[in-house]
Amino acid sequence: MTMNTFTAVVHKENELYVADCPEVGTATQGETFEEAVLNLKEATELYLEEFPVKQTFCPILTTFEVVAHA
Repeated sequence: MTMNTFTAVVHKENELYVADCPEVGTATQGETFEEAVLNLKEATELYLEEFPVKQTFCPILTTFEVVAHA
């Protein structure tokens, strides 16, 4: 069994936290940040049982600014 590290991108939509894994494409939600990430871990593990990933990529995370015109 191999241990892999994946990325969780989490944002809040209304009252729920939504978590996405860009390397695999899984997504879940939860009432708390921690629940969303835990659900994402479980969903990703289940997905990988059915569709093993041969090679993963490491996403590059950065930020940028834009001017908002009101």
